[in-house]
Amino acid sequence: MSLFATLSRSIALTIMLVVTSPMALAQLEPTEEQRQAAVEIADSLRYGHYADVSFDEAWSQEAFDRYLDILDGQRAYLLSSDIEPYRHLETDLADTLFDGDLDEAFALYNRLNERHTARVEWLLEHLDDDTTFNFDGNERLELEREDANWAESQRELDALWQKRLKNDALTLALSDQDDEQIVENLRQRYEGQLSRLEQTESEDVFGLIMAAVTSTIDPHTSYLSPRQGESFDIQMSLSLEGIGALLQSDGEYVKVSSLVAGGPAERAGVLEPADRIIGVGQEDGEMVNVVGMRLDNVVDLIRGPKGSVVKLDVVPAQAVDMTRSQTVEITRDTVDLEDQAAQSEVIDVERDGATHRLGVIEIPTFYVDFDAWQAGEDDYRSTTRDVAKEIEQLKRQDVEGIVLDLRNNGGGALQEANSLIGLFIDRGPTVQVRDADGRINLYGDSEAGTLYDGPLGVLVNRLSASASEILAGAIQDYGRGIVMGSQTFGKGTVQTLSDLSHGEIKLTRAKFYRISGESTQNRGVEPDIDFPSLIDPERIGESSLDHALEWDTVQDVQYRQYGEPERYLDALLSAHQERAEENPNFRYLERQSALSRELREQNTSVSLNREQRERETQAQESEQLALENQRRRALGLEELEEWTDARDETSLSDNDSENGNSDEEDEEDMPVERAHVLEAAEVLLDYAKLESAARFVNR
Repeated sequence: MSLFATLSRSIALTIMLVVTSPMALAQLEPTEEQRQAAVEIADSLRYGHYADVSFDEAWSQEAFDRYLDILDGQRAYLLSSDIEPYRHLETDLADTLFDGDLDEAFALYNRLNERHTARVEWLLEHLDDDTTFNFDGNERLELEREDANWAESQRELDALWQKRLKNDALTLALSDQDDEQIVENLRQRYEGQLSRLEQTESEDVFGLIMAAVTSTIDPHTSYLSPRQGESFDIQMSLSLEGIGALLQSDGEYVKVSSLVAGGPAERAGVLEPADRIIGVGQEDGEMVNVVGMRLDNVVDLIRGPKGSVVKLDVVPAQAVDMTRSQTVEITRDTVDLEDQAAQSEVIDVERDGATHRLGVIEIPTFYVDFDAWQAGEDDYRSTTRDVAKEIEQLKRQDVEGIVLDLRNNGGGALQEANSLIGLFIDRGPTVQVRDADGRINLYGDSEAGTLYDGPLGVLVNRLSASASEILAGAIQDYGRGIVMGSQTFGKGTVQTLSDLSHGEIKLTRAKFYRISGESTQNRGVEPDIDFPSLIDPERIGESSLDHALEWDTVQDVQYRQYGEPERYLDALLSAHQERAEENPNFRYLERQSALSRELREQNTSVSLNREQRERETQAQESEQLALENQRRRALGLEELEEWTDARDETSLSDNDSENGNSDEEDEEDMPVERAHVLEAAEVLLDYAKLESAARFVNR
C-alpha cells in the first residue's frame, strides 16, 4: 500500500486536540452506533491485526496515557485532580472497550471541554483588560511540555498561560504589528477557537478515543468516521481539487508530511516536508489563523475548485522561529496520470577529456490506469510501460548506465513495482508478504528476458516508501545495481479497509519482506552510498512514528545474483567522498543538516524579551546564512542578504527548470538537491568502469 494511501487515511485521525471541545457546556455522550462500533473495532484489533495484540492492563495503561496525550499533550488545560476520577481506566480500559462502555472516556473529554472553554474565555478577558504588552522581562517559555507533570492548581496553569499569551503577542509584534493589530488578531484567533469548539459533536470525541485505541497498536491502523471515509474515497480517486499535499498534526500546528507527485504544490515548488502551515486564505480573502485548528478543518479550508488560488502562511522547516513565516500562493488543481508519469533525461559527465552519457529516469509514483486495464485496453498507461519506453529512448542515445530516481516516491500499485523489477532481471522473486496468520506469499517476475541489463543505479531518499523500498531492496539483494541516497521511509506494512456498522477501520494486516528475508519495516532500505539530506529522519519516516511495528526477518528465498556491487563499494565510496569534499552543494547539505539538528536541540524554550528574542533569532539565522553564502561563493553565485531569501531562490530555480528557462549547461544555478542526481550519475559511471575493467581481466 502506498505512503499516499497510508497518510491520506490517517490524516483525519491525527487531530490536534486542544481545540476539540465544544464551547457550550452541554455534555457529549456516545451514541448506540458508536458503542457498537467500539466493540467491532476491539474485535478487529484482537483477531485481525498483524501483530499479536494483548488487551491486558499494560495495554490499558498505554492507551489511557495516549488518550491523555491526545486530549492535552502540552499539559495546559487539565489539572491532576481532573484526571484522578478516571484513573481506573489505566487498568480496565480494555474491558470497557469490549463492552462498548464509552461513558467514562466521554466524561473525561467533557471535563477537558470545561477547562478548555474556560481557558479561552480567560484569554479573551485578558485582552479586554490589558491592550498593551511589555516584552522587557527575563521570562522564557518552555516549548515542549509532553513530559511535564500535571498542574496541581489553576494558579500554576495561569502562570503558564500568561507566558503563552505574551508569546502569541510577541510573535505578532515581531511581524511589525502594533498593539491594536495584535489585540485584534489574537481576539479573532481565540474567538475562532470558541466557534470551532461549539461545533464539536459526539462523533469527534469518538474519533479521538478510537485514535488513542488504534495508535497504541501501530500508526497506520485507524478508525474512519463515515465522513472521513467519504473524504478518503475522493482522495483515492484523485478527483480531489486541492494542492496535492499530505498534512498531519504537529502539536498546535499543521505540518506538511509529503507532497503528492505531480501535484500543484510540488509543481509550484513552494512547500517542503516538515513545513508548518499557520494561516490559510482564499484568493481575495483575509488570512485565517489555523494555529490550534483541527486538522480536518484546515484541510477543508485548503480545498477548493480547480483553478482557484489558495494562500498559505508557511513557516519553513528550517526556520528557527515561528515568526519567520512567508506567504505562498498555490493554484488548486487535480492530479492525473500524466502529471505522475515517468520521464527521463541524459546527463553528460566529463572524464579525462571524454564525455560520458548517463540516463536518469524519474519515477514519481507507481501508477496504473486501472479502468483502462480492467476494460482490456491494449494501450493502458502504467509505470512499467512508461519506464520501458524511456529505457528504449535512452538506449537509442547510447547511455552508459541508467539511474532510477525514486526520491519522494511514496509507493502506489504493488503490481507495478513487481513488474518494473522484471525489466532488469530475468525472472525471479521480488517480494515476500507475510499475513497475520504467518502465511507468506511470494511475488515475482515470471516473464523471461530483460529489457535493460546494463549498469544500474537507484536513487532514494527518506520519502521513498512502500513500493519504492521493495524495488530498491530487490535491486540491492540481486546485486543488480547500486543504491544511492539516504535511508528510505521504512513503510513495510500493508493495510486493508473494512466496513463497520458505523464507519470503517483501516487495519494493518501484513508486512513486506525482501527476498533476502529482511523486512523493509521501520529500517527501510540502507543505501550503498550515503548522500546528505535536509530531511530529518527523527521528524519524517516510520521510525519517527509512535508504536511503529518493529523490523524483523523471515526465511530468505532462492534467487540468482546478477553482480557483486559490494566488491567495488570501497572504491566507489572513496571516489564519491573525494568529489563530495569538492562539491559545495554536498558540503552545504551535510553542514546544514547538522546545524538544523543542533538548533532544534538548543531551542527548547524561547525568550519573551523582545530584544533577546531578536538576538537569538538573528544569531541562529546568521549561522544558516553563512553556510548558504559559503556555498554560493564556491559556485560563483551572488550572496544573499537574508537567510529567508535562500528558499525563494530555490523555488525560482525549480520553476525555471520546469519551464525550460534554465541554462542546462550551468548546473550551478540548479537547486541544491540537484546535486544528488549529478552525483548519482558520477557514481554510476564509476561503477560501470569498475565492472567493465573486472570483466576484461576475467576474459
